[in-house]
Amino acid sequence: MPKPTDIRPVGATLYFLPIKTRVPLKFGPEITTSVTCARVKLTVADRAGKIGEGWGETPLSVQWVWPSTLGYEVRHAALRAFTELLAKEWAKFDSSGHPIEVGHDFEEHVLPTLLKAFNESRGGEPMPWLAALVCCSLFDLALHDAFGQLLGRPVYETYGQEFMIRDLASYLTRADGTAVSFASKFPSDFLVARRGNELRAWHLVGGLDPLKKRDLTGTEPADGYPVILSDWISRDGLTCLKIKLRGNDPIWDYERLVAVGEIAVGHDVEWLTADFNCTVSDPAYVNEMLDRLRDEHPRLYGMILYVEQPFPYELEHHRIDVHSVSARKPLFLDESAHDWRMIKLGRELGWTGVALKTCKTQTGALLSACWAKAHGMTLMVQDLTNPMLAQIPHTLLAAHVGTIMGVETNAMQFYPDASAAETAIHPGLYQRQRGKVNLSTLTGPGFGYRLAEIQRPLPDPAIDCQ
Repeated sequence: MPKPTDIRPVGATLYFLPIKTRVPLKFGPEITTSVTCARVKLTVADRAGKIGEGWGETPLSVQWVWPSTLGYEVRHAALRAFTELLAKEWAKFDSSGHPIEVGHDFEEHVLPTLLKAFNESRGGEPMPWLAALVCCSLFDLALHDAFGQLLGRPVYETYGQEFMIRDLASYLTRADGTAVSFASKFPSDFLVARRGNELRAWHLVGGLDPLKKRDLTGTEPADGYPVILSDWISRDGLTCLKIKLRGNDPIWDYERLVAVGEIAVGHDVEWLTADFNCTVSDPAYVNEMLDRLRDEHPRLYGMILYVEQPFPYELEHHRIDVHSVSARKPLFLDESAHDWRMIKLGRELGWTGVALKTCKTQTGALLSACWAKAHGMTLMVQDLTNPMLAQIPHTLLAAHVGTIMGVETNAMQFYPDASAAETAIHPGLYQRQRGKVNLSTLTGPGFGYRLAEIQRPLPDPAIDCQ
């Protein structure tokens, strides 16, 4: 039965905010020096006609969502054009319900058709599904925020039977051979009962990051922020480091692991993780590296909390049995975790954990979290180098789903000044202290942005469908 709180989209205003990185960020074989953040104001109406507004934002991270030899600007322009198309479609999407219900309907019944038509109209190399999800995510985030704004409640208080019509069995199917049931279950059944206000912060050690003074080239920025790894650890009190590896150069990867690990031990860092960014094709590559680390540097091996996405992210086309890797260390899906169906396939292949991202939609992240937790998989929330508003739902997701440890957060490394306006209101969220981020300032309805207090001028809209 419909609920009086049900909402439907009635308008969308889209903005593009360009950002330059202070230092390069390497994604697999590509290097990022700038990013466009897409931000939307989504207008919704409830069944009584009451109007509300919500906001969502996502970096259009071209190299991450669309690895290719195709030129950067070609891919960047395609993502922007598809996001503009989505603004028009969301503004007229005729579906009412809870944000999870509306967001799921859009992703299942509208987004695939739009992507197919978009790719056919362009010709050439098609834009991947992961890119389409990222372009869609800001609208889905804004939908959730608007719902909380209309109700005057934090959105994480709305993920139960009081506001939702469909239970999780309407969306999710259990893995074969398990006794899991989603009947009469809602996302609130899988969320942390009481959100904490502090999360351990994972610092990203990029493939181009200088580790020691001898690595400096003289081209580094002199802007008051740290450059070498030990300075970052000392300034922010870091205890968790994520190490970007190449995945196609075993000598470099092993030496990088050891070099970062030795710095970590010397500065009382407690945990490491290794991210291969989908570039490995054979589990033996990872196994041999882990085994060598275990034998030659057992302390560093023990510090590795998990391994992240070594293998190609299109699981259906690359059905690699990874049980041998996950027998050594927990193995987390990241790029492959498009939705719960891919997580289900990943579990069959031997993956043991899921790295969630709000840039694949808030709706999808929540449904994926529920499926994974019901099947005993552990969770992490990984960054897309989220600045400005994008940082807020990202950290809230980690606080509410319960991760293996904290949250990855690295926008303060690569474009710290981009979030100056938001930092004035939420300093603990954009500045890491004692190795943690602090969420205590996130109060009020929706995602708790406190947008009226943030003094950020916006450019002219790219699309205004109000």
